[in-house]
Amino acid sequence: MYAVVANGIGAATGALSDDWGAHGSFYFVLTVPNVQDLAAKKLKEVPYRYVQCEEESEHVAFDMSDQVPVVDLQNLQHHDLTISSNEMAKFDVVCKDWGFFLLINHGVDEELIRKMASNAEEFFDLPSEEKKAYAQLPQSFQGYGQAFVVSEEQKLEWSDMLSLHTLPLYQRNMLFWPKKPPSFSETLDKYAFEMQKLTFCLLSLIAKNLGVEPKKLTSIFDDGVQGTRMNYYPPCPQPEKVIGLSPHSDASIITLLIQNNDLPGLQIKINGNWIPINPISGAFIVNIGDAIEIMSNGLYKSIEHRAVIHPDRARISIVGFQDPRQGVFIEPLQELLERTNVAAKYKTVNFDEYLRGYFSAKLDGKAMLDLIKFEQGKNQEC
Repeated sequence: MYAVVANGIGAATGALSDDWGAHGSFYFVLTVPNVQDLAAKKLKEVPYRYVQCEEESEHVAFDMSDQVPVVDLQNLQHHDLTISSNEMAKFDVVCKDWGFFLLINHGVDEELIRKMASNAEEFFDLPSEEKKAYAQLPQSFQGYGQAFVVSEEQKLEWSDMLSLHTLPLYQRNMLFWPKKPPSFSETLDKYAFEMQKLTFCLLSLIAKNLGVEPKKLTSIFDDGVQGTRMNYYPPCPQPEKVIGLSPHSDASIITLLIQNNDLPGLQIKINGNWIPINPISGAFIVNIGDAIEIMSNGLYKSIEHRAVIHPDRARISIVGFQDPRQGVFIEPLQELLERTNVAAKYKTVNFDEYLRGYFSAKLDGKAMLDLIKFEQGKNQEC
């Protein structure tokens, strides 16, 4: 099934729900059992619906994990021009070739990060019935449950989540914000604004590297939409048969991720290889989203990534999706097209409708972004 994204362009979608989500879009999610409860049964074999099809051609390059770039925000903003110029050049290459990086010296209070991770862990440690008090309503996206379950036939992921709209304030639905631990709401509120501030900073630096006015990028994030998703990946007796999160790119402008321990689980796809990201204590894992790929006309890439499972340890990640404000149309930046003398590779898209399609289909690589690319050699007029 397909629905309109912008100017008559098709985008993947399914049936629509009665729940208004971020950007005023509808989300469609089927309710399935919580995986955390399933894992607690100490099963010896994984239920059939969670068994994923093996893709033998895809190699995991463990030896490349140490090559995942580390970007230093202090150096990007350094008063010494040589230091800042070198780090900006490195940042440019990272955004072009990797789309993922570890961000250090970012200025966010490490105690706040630790508290956010601890609060998420405490929530998932609550008894099942207490967590279910915050369960997603039928065909709703916010709350405790799963995402991207759009059919009774699709394979399921080995994970649970708590998904909340955190900014702007009027989009918060406090019915889904846990009362336990008691510090949860206050911590998430502070964390949300720190993520917003960090996003503005990164967007300004990205604009500088693209050679465009910073306002061209930061203006779409004024009153921008932010969703925060806490993922719980239980251990699994047959981790090679399941997936924590299916391969996909993020629809966002930028995504910021932390986790509760040093256990690797996130993998990114570079040149056909899956490369594990080894987390660094206190660092954010940052990735470029589809919105930046579109606006940079493909110069900066959103990268496919997935989450894998450990046989005997649980992993929790806290993911902040930084999106444009409601009603924004995005397209390759005209200033960039003129400077590079390159034709637009992507169609103009209503980002609200882009998200509608994105969240109404199962995760499938970069299929959503591919729908709005101009076909090579075709007329590039909208």
